[in-house]
Amino acid sequence: MGGCAGSRRRLLDSEGEETAPEPRSPLLDRPGALWKNAVGFWLLGLCNNFSYVVMLSAAHDILSRQRASGNQSHAVLLADILPTLVIKLLAPLGLHLLPYSPRVLVSGLCCAGSFILVAFSHSVGTSLCGVVLASISSGLGEVTFLSLTAFYPRAVISWWSSGTGGAGLLGALSYLGLTQAGLSPQHTLLSMLGIPALLLASYFFLLTSPEPQDPGGEEEAETSARQPLIGSEAPEAKPASSPNLSLWERWTVFKGLLWYIVPLVLVYFAEYFINQGLFELLFFRNTSLTHAQQYRWYQMLYQAGVFVSRSSLRCCQIRFTWVLALLQCFNLAFLLADVWLNFLPSIYLVFLIILYEGLLGGAAYVNTFHNIALEMSDEHREFAMAAACISDTLGISLSGLLALPLHDFLCHLS
Repeated sequence: MGGCAGSRRRLLDSEGEETAPEPRSPLLDRPGALWKNAVGFWLLGLCNNFSYVVMLSAAHDILSRQRASGNQSHAVLLADILPTLVIKLLAPLGLHLLPYSPRVLVSGLCCAGSFILVAFSHSVGTSLCGVVLASISSGLGEVTFLSLTAFYPRAVISWWSSGTGGAGLLGALSYLGLTQAGLSPQHTLLSMLGIPALLLASYFFLLTSPEPQDPGGEEEAETSARQPLIGSEAPEAKPASSPNLSLWERWTVFKGLLWYIVPLVLVYFAEYFINQGLFELLFFRNTSLTHAQQYRWYQMLYQAGVFVSRSSLRCCQIRFTWVLALLQCFNLAFLLADVWLNFLPSIYLVFLIILYEGLLGGAAYVNTFHNIALEMSDEHREFAMAAACISDTLGISLSGLLALPLHDFLCHLS
């Protein structure tokens, strides 16, 4: 990590000992502001990922009702991830420098539009357009909110990650529960329109202003720190950090981030290769669950594991995320061997493996961004968070491209 040595946050105190203070305004650490920001970032994580998860959970239903041919879940996966990939590729080039509030509004509108478009769709093309809107909403939101954490205490990263994990669990579970209770996919999607409204309310009314820049006295600063974002321009008047980075500085920081980006890419490549390439092939006939129900339970258990591990940062912090990447690749090899050889006797063993898969994926995500926040200087943190967002999306995109032909090959063998 020599290329990023200048970005390390480590400081030496007067006695020569290494410390890692967090230069945050004490006003943001007051109990009221801390609580509001923690809940705010948790809700933002929940709402931001909700539509994305629902579209993946509904993959088996969205196109099957229109009798589409081919690999249904792969078509939804590519429409759900490629727009996000484009957005995150643009983030290091300057997307993260745009004002925050307009980005949040666009994200919320795209989320609502995705639910409406898919719910009322009568063609494959319209359904996929709705999925694309969900992808734009999720990708733009993740770049925006992870960048925004640079202006709050580092603890909000844990709350954001927990919220995104909660989106996985609640999104998959709500779709599973409502459809199995007899609600049609159309009415299930329409019932979720409160999610984008909650996202906008959490950002504009719940989050307090980031640390004040040059406040006019302690009383004014405290008032500013308690104000919701709807009445403040603080996110747009943020510290002049990333805008002053030269292209060479950005490249230097990005090279240092590769130590964190590459393991996360591998983790998500392996787990989404499993989720989108193997889930439909891990079919057990010695159970009362139908093929569609098995697919939904796989998604729900995976998301449950993700939620638990993304919420575990206060209990367990992992420095070397390469270990998680290796374990996830082993999961992929093991389940691929089972699809080929059919040696697992029970679906409940697959349930346990998929739960474990989710635990590894969630732990890799939250620890990666937590480690980046620890290592980056204040000057580089906003850019670093936006740039590292590409990790999970790149892994998912690569897995989608490779899982598609393998899925066809394995289907022809069975």
